[in-house]
Parts: sequence; structure tokens; C-alpha cells
Amino acid sequence: MRSILRVGAMATVAATALLTAGCSSPAADEPTAEGPVELSFWAWAPNIEKVVELWNEEHPEIQVTVSKQDGGDPAVTKLLTAINAGSGAPDLMQAEYQKIPTLVASDALADISEGAGDLEDKFPEGVWSSVTLGGDALYAVPQDSGPMMFYYREDVFKELGLEVPTTWEEYADVARAVHASDPKRYLGTFSANDAGWFAGMAQQAGTSWWSIDGDSWGVDIDSEATEKVASYWGGLVEEGAIDNKPMYTPEWNAGLNDGSQVGWLSAVWAPGVLSGNAAETAGLWKAAPMPQWEGEDATGNWGGSSTAVTSQSEHVEAATEFATWLNTDPEAVQALADVANVYPAATEEAEAALTTAPEFFSNQPDFYDVAGDVAQTVSPFTYGPNVNVAFSAYNDEFAKAADAKTESAFVDALKAMQEITVTDLKDNGFNVK
Repeated sequence: MRSILRVGAMATVAATALLTAGCSSPAADEPTAEGPVELSFWAWAPNIEKVVELWNEEHPEIQVTVSKQDGGDPAVTKLLTAINAGSGAPDLMQAEYQKIPTLVASDALADISEGAGDLEDKFPEGVWSSVTLGGDALYAVPQDSGPMMFYYREDVFKELGLEVPTTWEEYADVARAVHASDPKRYLGTFSANDAGWFAGMAQQAGTSWWSIDGDSWGVDIDSEATEKVASYWGGLVEEGAIDNKPMYTPEWNAGLNDGSQVGWLSAVWAPGVLSGNAAETAGLWKAAPMPQWEGEDATGNWGGSSTAVTSQSEHVEAATEFATWLNTDPEAVQALADVANVYPAATEEAEAALTTAPEFFSNQPDFYDVAGDVAQTVSPFTYGPNVNVAFSAYNDEFAKAADAKTESAFVDALKAMQEITVTDLKDNGFNVK
């Protein structure tokens, strides 16, 4: 793999994905006379330790100890602190897809392509690209994914005689009809507090916010495709056809319960949120594929994580073997689905494990059939090493746009995101195309 360099004394980033430096090749790991190979695993998925117990029972020669962490940025910060200190990192780390470029740029992850590179056919193309960053190296094994879907109140649709929208033009028409039926009702809301949601929308539209070209990063947040998405939502907000309040607020939760929020563009994990926030509406919702732009069916990914081996691990081969088992072994995948409540990324294993619809969607027995079909349409998307800066800029700039309630403000917010992200890359010594 060719390497991409940061200018000055900065660390190298991988090649057509990021770097090979610091990514050790698997070496033989054998239990010693003193005992088995001991691996440490930082993770935050619920009950993940129960899944690991299955491995430990079946593999006395390689024992894994789980250390539960706060997910997201805190876990990444803790790992990078250990990497910079030269010690203290675990052998394995649960890593969100959007954090992988940041970790690779800091030489925090091992390249495990030698031990797990043949797993590609087990995962949807869009998910696999998230752990290879488009190159030959492999930085993690996909664990779970969040293909985006459209959730709607079937009872309200029947009441109003509405058809489930299959295009974004139809979605806009349905949104208008829902709101016209009752000024308190909305088909959905534009949320300025979760950049992952908006990134998934842009991903579905066929764009990628970062790219790698030789020794430079490209940033295309304000691409034509993303501008189309921003303009679309800004237009609906300006028109008043959809709400402009953030998700996950008490007001939004109340809307799910009282029927004023009639739809939600979310991910495959939405049933857990709905059952927790609007339990009394069980059996009233249904799931469908996302409305489409032109061309082949596509969707975005909102959330999901992988199992990575860190560059400090002295047992890369054993750690890779465990990461492979955890995310592809039928027994392990079944346990991930049952006790960790995740949507497994491995296609065939997920299909075998998820045979019964979530209880909240007992009225839709084919829920996981729909989800499985949608998962195969996830478009490739490349994240960059400063995704935290871009996401923070989204929260700031689109909050202003949502308050302004104008289409032009949404487009301006996108351009501001682009400028802030590029400036940060340059300020931190990255080559930017």
C-alpha cells in the first residue's frame, strides 16, 4: 500500500486508505508454559462480555478479558492517549466506523488483512469499505451496521389514505398531506443535533465527504449530491411541511407517543429507541426502504461499529482470530443479536440469527427481511481523520439554519462545514487536495 504523509513531523496516514506504518503483520501466537494467550478488549456494546464468555469456554488457549468503556469519543481519546504514551492500549477495541480514519492516522490500529482479508464476501460492500478505507489494508472486522430505513405510523397512513413514499418527491407530498391533516402532525423532523443522520442522507445520495488521492486528502462535504440533500430539507423546513426540532428531546419523544411525529428516517436499530420512548405505540409502526433519488436503490449507514486490533498488541494473530470469530461465527453472531442487541454486519449470519421481528414490530413479521434487503444497498462512504470537527461544525451551522428556516441557510451551513473541515485538516498538517 502506498502511504499518505502529513507534512512536517506529523504521523503518516494510510495509503489508498491510510497507512501501513505501525500496522504489524500477524505473528504466530502460541500459549506458553505459563498459560494461555491473554487478550484485553475495550468495548461498550451491552452484554458483550456474555458473548466473550462463549469464546473463553471454547478456546482455553486464548482468553479474552472485556473492559467496558464509554462509547464514542471518550473511548477513542483514551486509546489515543495510550498509543501516544507507548503503552496501556488493549489488544482489541470496539471502533465505530467513522472513527477508524482517525485511529489509523494516529497509527493506533494494526493491519489485519493477512489474517482476516478473506472475509470480504461476508459483508455488504459499503460496510467492508468502512474498514478498508478503500485500500488493501484491513483495519477491523465489521461487527454491526445501521442501514437506514423509513419508519411510519401505519394507522395514520391508513386514516389519511396515504401510500408509503418510494421517492423523495413522494415523501415531500406525503409530508404536506400529513401536516395539512393536522397542524401538529409532521411526517418527520430535520434534526441539527446528529451529524451521523445527515451523513447517512448524503451517503444515500451518492457522495462521500472525504477521499484520498496520492498523498492528499480531498474534502467534498459541499458536493452537488450533499447540496441537493441540504436544499431538499431546507425547502421542506421553510415550507413548514416538516418539523425543525432536534431528535431525542422530551418534545420529540412526546411526539412519538401522541402521534404528532408520524414518521422517522432512522436506522435498523430504531425499534429499540421506539420501544423505549413510545412503548404504547407498539404494533402501530412499520418499516420500509428509504425513499430514493434517481438511479439504483441505495441507502446510507447511521451508526455501527467494528472490532479492531491495536498497534500495541503483542498478539495480533490471536486477536485477529478472536475478532473474526466474534463477528462471523454463527454462534457468536446469534449471541450478538440476542444479548448485545446489535444488527450483525455479516450478511448470511445475520439472516440466520434474526428470524423473528422485534417485539415492537410484531405486526410486521418480515421486518428483518426488509432490513436485510436494505442492508445490501448501503453506498460506500469514506470518513476522514477529522470527522469530529466536521460533525461539530454540522451541529453548530445547521442549528443556525434550522432556526432560520430557509433553504438558503441550509446551503450556507453546508458550505461553512466544508470550510471549517478543510481549514482544520490544513492546520493539523495534512496535505489537502
